[in-house]
Amino acid sequence: GADFDAAQNILRLSYPDQRTAFVSVSTFSSHVRFKLTDVSTLDGVELVVWGPYPTVLNRVIGETVGVVQGEKFAIGLQALNPKTLGGFPWNENDALPQMDIFESGDYSDLNPAGKRGVLYRVEAAKPDSFGSTLQAYTRERTTNRIIPNRGYAEYEAPAYDDGGIVGSSIALFGSSVPDALSTIGQIELAEGLPHPVIDGVWGKMSKGASAAYLILGFGENDIDRALEITRKAGLRYLYHPDPFETWGHFTLRPSYFPNGIDGLTAIVDQAEQEDVMIGVHMLSNFITPNDPYVTPVPDSRLARVGSTTLTSRIDPTQDSVPIESPTYFNQSQQSFLRAAVIGEEIIQCREVTDSAPWQLLGCDRGAFGTEPTAHATGETVGKLDDHGYNVFLSSTDLSIEMANNVAKLFNQAGLRQISFDGLEGNRSTGMGNYGEILFTKSWFDALDDNVRSHYIADASRTSHYFWHMYTRMNWGEPWYAGFRESQTEYRLKNQAYFRRNMMPGMLGWFSMRPETSVEDIEWMLARSAGFDAGYGFVTGYDQIDGNGQSEEIMALLGLWEAARMKGAFSEEQKESMQEISNEFHLESIDDSSWNLYPVTSLKYSHLARDKQPGEPTSSTFAFASEPDATTLEFIITPVGTISRDVAIQVDGTPGYSLPVQLEDGQHFKYAGGETATLYSSSWHRIRDVSVPAGTFSIEQGDHVIRFDADVDTAVDAEIKFEIRLVGAAERVTAK
Repeated sequence: GADFDAAQNILRLSYPDQRTAFVSVSTFSSHVRFKLTDVSTLDGVELVVWGPYPTVLNRVIGETVGVVQGEKFAIGLQALNPKTLGGFPWNENDALPQMDIFESGDYSDLNPAGKRGVLYRVEAAKPDSFGSTLQAYTRERTTNRIIPNRGYAEYEAPAYDDGGIVGSSIALFGSSVPDALSTIGQIELAEGLPHPVIDGVWGKMSKGASAAYLILGFGENDIDRALEITRKAGLRYLYHPDPFETWGHFTLRPSYFPNGIDGLTAIVDQAEQEDVMIGVHMLSNFITPNDPYVTPVPDSRLARVGSTTLTSRIDPTQDSVPIESPTYFNQSQQSFLRAAVIGEEIIQCREVTDSAPWQLLGCDRGAFGTEPTAHATGETVGKLDDHGYNVFLSSTDLSIEMANNVAKLFNQAGLRQISFDGLEGNRSTGMGNYGEILFTKSWFDALDDNVRSHYIADASRTSHYFWHMYTRMNWGEPWYAGFRESQTEYRLKNQAYFRRNMMPGMLGWFSMRPETSVEDIEWMLARSAGFDAGYGFVTGYDQIDGNGQSEEIMALLGLWEAARMKGAFSEEQKESMQEISNEFHLESIDDSSWNLYPVTSLKYSHLARDKQPGEPTSSTFAFASEPDATTLEFIITPVGTISRDVAIQVDGTPGYSLPVQLEDGQHFKYAGGETATLYSSSWHRIRDVSVPAGTFSIEQGDHVIRFDADVDTAVDAEIKFEIRLVGAAERVTAK
């Protein structure tokens, strides 16, 4: 039951077992605040605000930001402090399910088994069969708990003194749909929530929040070249992918920064004079074994799965360790470093005995530069938590200290961009999303006003409260396949999540390699324009020097980014560019207008195969052209073979025979006119060859190409033949 005392602004929540909570209510112009102020004998409380609106508020769900909306009206919930978690306590470790329930439509089942993995979680807002719910909770953490966590069936979650559920606070608001985002901004300012800006504009409304950026290793000795590449790419942010010698204290690599923080600060100052912002990549609470938190004396705040005790004394050379209980040590499938800590010594052990008396066996004493010493009966043996990157993790207090280490670096150097990679490592606190929030909130609180006035922060995951501090979601790992195939479905489907949750679009990282083509680049850039989404462009000096088209590639990055950031593309054009099979080419007219050409790309293969005597060796390809495509452009690439005597015949014409032999991986490209070009596998121009005028002119309608070549019959040998039909230009202008 609930009774509201208007005179005292108190909402009394009564429970059937006579427990009572008192919730204070404050009214603002934009929202109402509810704050738990007195729990009396209450030992736990869950405050859920719900609304069965099957026809009004179940159409758009901002599950992370905490907003549900219909055609005209929106209702939202905002947690007002880190311990008030958006969502429902589905798991004891407070790590919310990370999956897609929108695709399956099974809103009630939050078991991730069998569901598609995604970047996001179901949190403060949740769709349901009857409509939608808004939900938040706070957990009482005054006692130690044993919980399933990080793949361990049993994990010690230490008590944490944050005042418990007293002080848990939420804000509720209602607004028109177009005003929902600005209303959250008002709540941030009224309630003292993080409210970072970019160029003087709130980050969630700044066009610059979705800016693309260059990811390139640089240092004091080559910053001039790095800035030159950034300028050629027309980008504003230059981001270092691996600047740290250690994680934990985050000491800079001397190979990049021989003058340490002073060298980095000088780079930041030089870059800002050229309107380039510098950022660095880091791995949140990951701690490398060479960091002072580990060696030569391990910090007592390194995260532990759990602890037991020694059942007898051990000397400094003993390679077996007798322990009271194997509980935290026999889940070795989750351990990578297999490390235990006794006092100030880390010990790496190979295995645990199968039965009592329990022992750790095959132990390497004094691991990671610690000192092997004797230990007495009854001493504590802690199982250190770790991660597959061969790093240790942190407890809550150490996480907060590490976040402050990063903030100190930002304040000293004036850095402007960060990715909280590995943020999920903070589940080592035993507090799931809360641990992640405490890390990022500690970083934010320690920033000076200069950095807060302009920064970009992203991560491959977010949470309800973290939404206020970070700029956007983003992620890396573009290494698994070719440029166009690397996590493509994953990248594009997450854009819908970004839109639902009022955050900028981002496509993640793309890696430029020597073999990356301008066609690949424009394919990616069209997706960036279509979703109005930024990206991280990963490259290096070797990749730039190794790619024969790098100058053109860099120019295209700047060309497309300028048009996108100036709002040049229409909604209809953007919708077309969201379809991955559609390709486009962009050319500049002047600083505020461009020509956008639609491109139809048709990909065929001519395969090497055994033939019967007299059987034709040619392949036949049929296609239809649109009226605007007047020239048959194409790219020929042999794969796993050398191709000789390549001949192309269009609609029964005499055809064209390539006057060159193509080596494995080389490209023969024709883009109109009376010249074609032979390129190396890394797109370095080898030579031009002539093409008689009109050879590849085509008209609207159906066409048949007969393609032939002398190809080695090696297994998997083929010749890739890509037809590119360029349509009429559409002029686009800056808004």
